[in-house]
Amino acid sequence: MKKQFILCCIALMAVAPICLAQASPTKSGKSAATETTITGLEKSAWEAYKNKQTDAFKALLSKDYWGVYADGTKTLDGEVADMAKTDLSDYSFADVKVVFPHPKVAMITYKVTQHATFGGKDISGTYNSGSVWVQQGGKWVGAFHTDIKVQ
Repeated sequence: MKKQFILCCIALMAVAPICLAQASPTKSGKSAATETTITGLEKSAWEAYKNKQTDAFKALLSKDYWGVYADGTKTLDGEVADMAKTDLSDYSFADVKVVFPHPKVAMITYKVTQHATFGGKDISGTYNSGSVWVQQGGKWVGAFHTDIKVQ
């Protein structure tokens, strides 16, 4: 019995470092602080857009940014141009998920419920949304965004 106990302890000591290395605080393998950072950046982009803060909005996004929507694709300049035509009064996020397919790439998906108009037309509703954030020069920037209205 003593021999089995010693062998069991040796096996546990051998396996423990592997298990600890594979264990992570979240499903994505990243810390909650990093997921919180990406969620915060996404919300900051929404706030800048809502408040029509062009410089703050542009500072959060990559110069190579693309948005894909039902009405077409947009560059960063296209998003900024649309900001002037949009009145976003409020929004809220639900079902937020962040994954890191690479240490310098984060994907966030969520449902956003918004009250807004675009060019005077009501576009309020709930949308399935997703963004890709990349780390460039030590800073996280938005590189891609898409959303589609829930029917």
